Amino acid sequence: MAGKGLPIELHSTVHMNAEEHMLVTDAVASAEESTSGEIVTIVAQQSDHYRDMANMWATIVAFLALAVYALFPAFYLNLIQQLLGGWELEFSAGEYVAMIFFAMALKWAGMRLLMEWRPLRFLLIPKYVKERRVRERAIELFKVGTQARTKGRSGVLIYLSMLEHRAEIVADRAISDIVAPETWGDAMAALLRGVKAGNAGKGMAEAVKLVGAVLNEHFPPDPENPNELPDRLIEI
Repeated sequence: MAGKGLPIELHSTVHMNAEEHMLVTDAVASAEESTSGEIVTIVAQQSDHYRDMANMWATIVAFLALAVYALFPAFYLNLIQQLLGGWELEFSAGEYVAMIFFAMALKWAGMRLLMEWRPLRFLLIPKYVKERRVRERAIELFKVGTQARTKGRSGVLIYLSMLEHRAEIVADRAISDIVAPETWGDAMAALLRGVKAGNAGKGMAEAVKLVGAVLNEHFPPDPENPNELPDRLIEI
């Protein structure tokens, strides 16, 4: 199993309409006429919700707040006294600890709430995390819907994840054994051009055509090999 992933600049307003669905479906059907291989196309709005990353950032902010409290204790003690009406009160060690943890909890909850705003969440997710999650999701979908479901183990998944601005091509074992991941570079570039131009359907169709050409070279058409996987574009 092999794949090639390249960054793709997408716009959040890009969606596959009925015309684009038909364009991609026709491209898959046409490509499969010249090969015994099978092509599956999937478009996802996002590959993960990244709630663990939201929790991580909330925890980082809470502990940064703790560090600030430790650096400027007098300032925060004075602030507490002002909030209590200016009275100079003596607090026990336990009360100090309780106030600190309460303040940290507020910081954590506030940041976690902010991270529910998807643009901020995706802005703060490291690039390598997005790449890995998209790759993992592509492989997961490939295993469920494509892997070992063709007679000659010659299925290919073209996967596009909108919000992460990433795409992946994942191939079944018979293909990955003889086709280097770099071979899919032209197909990924075609997809990139289409998406940048605001026509994701056309880009996907061009990618399908180029993937079909690679499959034709190594897996010529077989009259006895049925159409085993759906030609239609799948949106999830």
